[in-house]
Amino acid sequence: MIHKSISVILLTSLLLTGCQTKKDKNDVTEPAIPVITAEASKIKSAKEISLSGNIEGNLTVRLGFMVAGKVNFIAVNEGQMVSGGQLLSSLDPESYAIAKELADIQVSQVQDEYSRLKLMHDSNSLSESDFAKISYGLQLAKAQQKLHTKNLADTKLYSPITGVLLKKLCEAGEITGVGIPLFVVSDIRKVKVSAYIPENELHNIRMGQVARVLVSSLNRTFDGRIIEVGSAADVASRAFSVKIEVDNPEMLIRPGMIAEVRIVTGQEKELLVIPVTAVLHDLNNVSYVFVVDTLKNTAFRRNISPGMLIDDQIEVTTGISPEEIIVTGGQQKLVDGSPVIIIK
Repeated sequence: MIHKSISVILLTSLLLTGCQTKKDKNDVTEPAIPVITAEASKIKSAKEISLSGNIEGNLTVRLGFMVAGKVNFIAVNEGQMVSGGQLLSSLDPESYAIAKELADIQVSQVQDEYSRLKLMHDSNSLSESDFAKISYGLQLAKAQQKLHTKNLADTKLYSPITGVLLKKLCEAGEITGVGIPLFVVSDIRKVKVSAYIPENELHNIRMGQVARVLVSSLNRTFDGRIIEVGSAADVASRAFSVKIEVDNPEMLIRPGMIAEVRIVTGQEKELLVIPVTAVLHDLNNVSYVFVVDTLKNTAFRRNISPGMLIDDQIEVTTGISPEEIIVTGGQQKLVDGSPVIIIK
C-alpha cells in the first residue's frame, strides 16, 4: 500500500514538471530585430504628366517600282542604313531595253524622212499639210522614245531619303506590279514619339514644350519637345494625340520602340514620399513596406501603390499616411508582426 502511494506521488510530480517545462518553452520571447527607420513625409514637386507612346521615324516612305516586272536584284536587308540616292533594287530590264531600242530606231527613221522633206518644204516643193504630218510624226516618235527611256530607268529603284530600311517585302525572282510597296525606309536622324494625353491634362501642354523621353530598351533618357497637338479627341478614349520630336544623332532609337514621356507642367503638387530603399516586392510583384507601431515596437507589412521616382525617394499614392514610421534598413529579416528595435 505504501509502495503504491509513493508511485502515485512520483507520477504526479513528473506530470507537473512536464507541464511546467512545456509552458516555459511557449513563453520564450522572440528577440527584437534591429531596424533603421524613416518617417513618411510630404514634399512639393513640379507636376509632371506621364505618357506612354510608340516611336516612329521622322519621315517614312513606302517605295515600289513605277513599272511591272521580275525583281532580279536587292541591294540591302532590313535594319541596314541607306543613303539618299542609293540603289535598293532592280527589275529585269530586257523587255524595256528592247522597247527603247525600237523607239530609237523609229526616231532615226522619222528623223531622216523629216530632214528630206524639210528640204523640199524649204524649196516650196512640199505643201504645208504634208510637212506638218511629218513634223508631228517626229514629235510622236521622240515622245515614245522618252517614255521607253523612262521605263527602262524605272527598272532601278533608289531611296529618296537617308535612313534605315524598316521592311523588305519582296525577294529576288518575284513578279511585282506597278506601285506595289516593296520597301519601307525611315529617316531616323530625328524620331517622333506618338502618344495620347487625357483631355483634362490638355491645358497643361503647349507647342515647343520640353519633355523627357525614357526608352527602356536602351535604358537611356533623351530630351524632346512637343511638335504636334491633336485638335480633335479620339472618340473612344477622349484623348488627344501628341507628338514629341527627339534628336537621334547616334541612330540608336528605332521605330517601333516603346517610350515613356514625362512633361513638366510648371505647376506644383504635394507628394507623399518615402526612401526608395524601404520598398520590397513579393513573388506576385506586389510592392510593400514595413510600418512600425512604436507603442508595441512591432513591424507590420503594408501593401502600397508606388508612384514616380524623385532622386532617392519614391512617391506613395496609397497604403501609408504622413508621419508613419517606415523601415528602411533590416526589413529583409522581418515578417508581419515581428518585434523590432529602432537603432536609427
